[in-house]
Amino acid sequence: MELWNSTLGSGFILVGILDGSGYPELLCATITALYMLALTSNGLLLLVITMDARLHVPMYLLLGQLSLMDLLLTSVITPKAVTDFLLKDNTISFGGCALQMFLELVLGSAEDLLLAFMAYDRYVAICQPLNYTILMSHKVCWLLIATSWILASLTALIFTTYTMQYPFCKSRQIRHLFCEIPPLLKLACADTSTYELMVYLTGVSVLILPLAVILASYVRILYSVLHMPSNEGRKKALVTCSSHLTVVGMWYGGASFMYVLPSQFHNPKQDNVLSVFYTIVTPALNPLIYSLRNKEVTGALRRILGKRLLPTQSTF
Repeated sequence: MELWNSTLGSGFILVGILDGSGYPELLCATITALYMLALTSNGLLLLVITMDARLHVPMYLLLGQLSLMDLLLTSVITPKAVTDFLLKDNTISFGGCALQMFLELVLGSAEDLLLAFMAYDRYVAICQPLNYTILMSHKVCWLLIATSWILASLTALIFTTYTMQYPFCKSRQIRHLFCEIPPLLKLACADTSTYELMVYLTGVSVLILPLAVILASYVRILYSVLHMPSNEGRKKALVTCSSHLTVVGMWYGGASFMYVLPSQFHNPKQDNVLSVFYTIVTPALNPLIYSLRNKEVTGALRRILGKRLLPTQSTF
């Protein structure tokens, strides 16, 4: 098969969900609305956590990082997809494809780890409250956050570099919303079976191991909550934990199907729907799930908006 020089050629063509939809204009408007919702809600949550000193505790510092990751992740994917559809130009350069893949892997992997650390934070707060300030001090919290970003960046750099070194066939069409490893490997003109196995095993490790930590943490949390003497404390713990579990289910559901499900069970249409779910829908809904049911966040938002809306009074 004839090869084309992907490093010097015109790059790839992204054929995503907007190109195969029966109602592309409606779908484009929906995706745009979800993106604007993600920008507004995540930006607002970040603003509230940054400006309100009462929220400068590990739980909300981790939540702020989650909002930052969601904001960046959807911004890596959505504007490009919408702009391509409107301009009828789905091309992406080789370097642009590599950059998009790297950023998506960094943000996705970092979120996997962060969700596990958030579960650990709730476990310590509920099951070991007397040791919380030691086990989840600000120093430990920022160490966990740094670990998420560093490990994710190293993993993404390795896999992006290795994926993009393959020779690619004359067909430049990536049947996906964005540059991601599984659909891109289908264009490779070399044996990728060993590498696909490595991607699969890494996907299992990066997704399933944090998920196991989350489930183990919540089994212990549920046991402790059921034995709480206070109904108010039990209700507050269940509300906080149910929000986190909802986010975990939404994120890990789509990502697990993409990276843990064996390649023979994949098809472009299914992969496109799943990618939209965990890169566009989930980032838009996450802050709403956390903030609408959290009195501390809504209270902080009212205080900040109140300060901005009330006229400043002179003191004499």
